[in-house]
Amino acid sequence: MSFFRFARSVVIGVSLAATASVAAQAMPHRVYDPASHTFVTYQQHEDHNRPLDPQYQAQVVAYATDEAAGTIVVDTKNKFLYYVLEGGMAIRYGVGVGREGFGWSGTVEVGAKQEWPTWTPPAEMVERRPELVEYSNGMPGGVDNPLGARALYLFDHGRDTMFRIHGTNAPWSIGQNMSSGCIRMLNEHITELYQFVHVGTRVVVM
Repeated sequence: MSFFRFARSVVIGVSLAATASVAAQAMPHRVYDPASHTFVTYQQHEDHNRPLDPQYQAQVVAYATDEAAGTIVVDTKNKFLYYVLEGGMAIRYGVGVGREGFGWSGTVEVGAKQEWPTWTPPAEMVERRPELVEYSNGMPGGVDNPLGARALYLFDHGRDTMFRIHGTNAPWSIGQNMSSGCIRMLNEHITELYQFVHVGTRVVVM
């Protein structure tokens, strides 16, 4: 696929995503808030109507890097994820990253991919929040699942790091430090990225 055809598909995808995002934000539903370790609804969350900062919308940008095309680079400080293209360009997405004490950096690879992934809360989280015990064997994928529409499982030399790049049912968290180390994206953004990425894709987290 040529770069211009590729970029055009991204622009079309962004336009459709904007419509979907507005519709999604207008629909009240329960979401898991990793900051408070409990389920809330958009009406109960003070940031639920906060519009997405335009800088976090998907866009093709100039990007100088030594990384090869097809690499994912996550800039945790500025809350951006770059999918590197040829010719000094990249697709840039806004992300939510780990809150204080949960940040990390390193070079890993995509070890697995999953559509509408199951979410299983860690035992220590269930201990803190007993109401999550019903999900001890996993919460099925769906709109209420905190992993969102897609997940990329990050591995280090074949070992699961337990970190993910995944979607979110809480669009207000993009641009924030809220997760337990995972990289979260709007569902429409992770769905697009998911199509580009294969198992073995290099991921650099800065």
